[in-house]
Amino acid sequence: MRLSRPLTAALGGLVLAVVTIGPAAAADGSFVWVGPQGKAYAIQNPPDRKCLDMAQEARGPQNATKKALVVYSKQKCKGTARRVPAGHSAPSSVRFASVVFNPR
Repeated sequence: MRLSRPLTAALGGLVLAVVTIGPAAAADGSFVWVGPQGKAYAIQNPPDRKCLDMAQEARGPQNATKKALVVYSKQKCKGTARRVPAGHSAPSSVRFASVVFNPR
């Protein structure tokens, strides 16, 4: 009996994690960009419809997710917007300060 309670609790937590993290919660794939000194950065399975501010210089967005994204010239998803369809990239000269995946 004592072993079954921790096992049940662990399985219940796992089921909850699987239910709350699903394909509707993320843009499957990766988002790659170029940061300071030409170093490449990436996010795997970024969250849908959440504005992410870049902490440093960012340019050349590459959308390897299955959903479109929009990069913005200013933080808080403000300023000039540029849509990048799924599987496409923007020119390396495109600088951005924030991004939202699978926008409305």
